[in-house]
Amino acid sequence: MAQTYTAKDITVLEGLDPVRKRPGMYIGGVGSPGLHHLVWEILDNAVDEAMNGHAGNIHVQLHADRSSITVADDGRGVPVDRHPRSGKSALEVIFTTLHAGGKFEHRTYRTAGGLHGVGASVVNALSAELVATSKRDGRLWEQRFRRGRPLAKPRQLGSARGTGTAVFFRPDPQIFPKTEFDPAVIAERLEVVSYLHKGVRVVFDDEGRGEKRVFQHADGLQDYLTHIVGARRAPTVHEPVFALGKDHDETGSRVNLVLQWTEATDEHVRSYVNGVPTGSGGTHENGLRAGVGKAVRNFIETHGLSPKGVTLAADDIREGLTGVLSIFVRDPQFQGQTKDRLNNPETAAAIDSAVRPALEHWLNQNISAARAIVARIVIAARAREASRAAQQEVTRKGVAAARLSLPGKLSDCSARTAADRELFIVEGDSAGGSAKQARDRRRQAILPLRGKVLNTENVAPAKVLENKELSDLVTALGCGFGKTLNLEKLRYGKIIILADADSDGNHIATLLLTFLYRHLPPLIQQGRVYLAQPPLYRVDIGKETFWALDEPHRDRILDRVAHNGHRGKAEITRFKGLGEMMPKVLWDTTLNPETRRLLRVDVSDRLLTDQVMNGLMGRDASARFQFIMERADQVQDLDV
Repeated sequence: MAQTYTAKDITVLEGLDPVRKRPGMYIGGVGSPGLHHLVWEILDNAVDEAMNGHAGNIHVQLHADRSSITVADDGRGVPVDRHPRSGKSALEVIFTTLHAGGKFEHRTYRTAGGLHGVGASVVNALSAELVATSKRDGRLWEQRFRRGRPLAKPRQLGSARGTGTAVFFRPDPQIFPKTEFDPAVIAERLEVVSYLHKGVRVVFDDEGRGEKRVFQHADGLQDYLTHIVGARRAPTVHEPVFALGKDHDETGSRVNLVLQWTEATDEHVRSYVNGVPTGSGGTHENGLRAGVGKAVRNFIETHGLSPKGVTLAADDIREGLTGVLSIFVRDPQFQGQTKDRLNNPETAAAIDSAVRPALEHWLNQNISAARAIVARIVIAARAREASRAAQQEVTRKGVAAARLSLPGKLSDCSARTAADRELFIVEGDSAGGSAKQARDRRRQAILPLRGKVLNTENVAPAKVLENKELSDLVTALGCGFGKTLNLEKLRYGKIIILADADSDGNHIATLLLTFLYRHLPPLIQQGRVYLAQPPLYRVDIGKETFWALDEPHRDRILDRVAHNGHRGKAEITRFKGLGEMMPKVLWDTTLNPETRRLLRVDVSDRLLTDQVMNGLMGRDASARFQFIMERADQVQDLDV
């Protein structure tokens, strides 16, 4: 039957309905990062008051239910007077109208992190309830909302001393599958706020635990750098730290930067724009890298320190570089509402021109530190050359001169483009055999591993490639390894770790993730790495079959079925491993793109990830011992 398409088929979403209809457009998704993004939006408003000199205290209270929170500041308070165009209270306009706020012009805020005028209204739209209070002109005002709609006009509660704003909200369970906030995530963000805005007092009150933490750092970024370097456990190369603070009164911009080279094998720079973390970098980080490279090269050439027999690459100069870059600009152009990346084209040149002369002058004034940095850079360059030579030797021995020789145990797929191809890294030959029979031969390749791979947390690149299993994996991926990695040569769009759903399988998955995170990090950064979720249990009740990922999932299935009044007897089968699954079962539960569960490996906090990885897999066993002892009473049955 022919379908008509006329004006009546056009849906117009009004008010805050677009936010509830498509929350991902505004907060990035409805998972844990999106849930916590609600807190960041309200927190950014409080921080904007502080960065413009109107507030000195921020108080965040996570209530005992863990599903509601209050953010308060002692700033100027949200205006409550009548808005001239809408005829409503300014408080109501701010919390119910997209693109309404006081930060589009620069009369009330010199710089700000909340720029689009959607933060408060988006939080309101996605909250089952929200209460906004404002202290202004000796009075306390309150307005209540439910799912973005005001329940009444703002009402005066009485007189009040001082000024400030407080926002209580409870995320809507109709929007978010899980509404419980993580206190550790919130506490870390608040501590970062106190580092970026030195002198501001930030209090985190965790009612559930009965704990109250106060964050306040008089030395700001200097304290932050000390914290980062200490957490990464990498010896420093030099003292003192390079620090830059530069204001441009005519443009209202400001650059704050601290840098220190360490013995770590990677670059670790955390960047912020108007107090907002930019985890995906942007033009300000590009300008920083350019300025650092030019300054160091100029110093080396001026003092005749160029090494013989090796060429210094930009990555060599920045290897081990640890720093914090915090800039404040009037009109930042963020990539999307989640503000994860800065796009201002003029910022790159501005940061470059600020960093290059300042760092070059600092190097010339601190010759001992500068020479130590240059020595560190030369070591990095020679290690890179040695690693490339070692890789070429491994390639020469294992690859025919005319073509790429793939590992013999790789069962490749026939699709021509990488985007259509998936590589499953499978635990064991038995599981590999089942996966080969179950797979889609056109799109899915299978690489079985023999036993547990090498723990590569503290292993040199050349030593890594001596491991047969990892060398085969690198060859199968086709994109190179370490500093010679080229994603354009990657042969697969998805790399999927498929291990048994038990402790042994978890250990193998952790070893593989360690290898990918430390030696092929761009694969994770670009979202190419996934964890398959095979079931551990099969639950048959009558004619229905359910698949459970683990024991808690199994118990939830049994509870749900019982709650629905099903009286059939449950027959439960526990899989000993992927190898004992019939190919059709493996396809239906784990390989079929229509029915499988995949977890994309994502690093939202590089510092925390580095700490966890080093604690779980590093040489120092004390962190692992502490981890085990803290959780020993939670273990009832060991899966051995």
